[in-house]
Amino acid sequence: MVTDKSSAIVNKLRKVSTATIATCLFKKGLKNQFIQGVQPLKKAKPTMAGTAYTLRYIPAREDLNPIEVFKSPEHPQRVAVEECPMGSVLVIDSRKDARAASAGSILVTRLMQRGAEGIVTDGGFRDSAEIATLDFPAFHQTPSAPTNLTLHQAIAVNEPIGCGDVAVFPGDFIVGDDDGVIVIPHNIAGIVAEECLRMTLYEEFVMEKVNQGSPIIGLYPLTDENLKIEYEQWKKRK
Repeated sequence: MVTDKSSAIVNKLRKVSTATIATCLFKKGLKNQFIQGVQPLKKAKPTMAGTAYTLRYIPAREDLNPIEVFKSPEHPQRVAVEECPMGSVLVIDSRKDARAASAGSILVTRLMQRGAEGIVTDGGFRDSAEIATLDFPAFHQTPSAPTNLTLHQAIAVNEPIGCGDVAVFPGDFIVGDDDGVIVIPHNIAGIVAEECLRMTLYEEFVMEKVNQGSPIIGLYPLTDENLKIEYEQWKKRK
């Protein structure tokens, strides 16, 4: 659930890149927060940022996953779509198996209409071209036409999962851009957001200097005393 406090954090995270967040987390000893093998269905969309709401799949067993299971109002995949809170990102543990779809355009559209922030799976989506046209961030491994029931059994909603080799706990902060998706532990998200804003501001200064012909040594990282003074003056003009 997105609270006023988490909304403030989300608004800050929208202004920074996953690359900057990854560096910030690395400085804090967290090296494995970038979801592996996941990419946006369509690039150049606004940055996705929200809190994690999770769905977990296990390997499907044929006697438990006939097409009729979708008729149940308690089917976990359907429940996840109908209960994912506004402003949250639905993160799906598909065991990195994209041979069957994690979801399709109808469910993704429903999430969008309910005010979710985005959707991520380490598997694949069916109707991927249609999903790509939606005004809704979606990240997956690769398109996949078969229904999820052929290989995936939806088993649990909003519990800790693994997605692309990253642990995702409900309430963690999820950020996605053209590089991919990164997970920020909820207990340090506020600190990370603030640090990343400062890092982003400094990187803007660095890019200006580099475009003006400045060398990297002494600038990135900032060790040159004269450049430190110049940066402080530059910040005052911003």
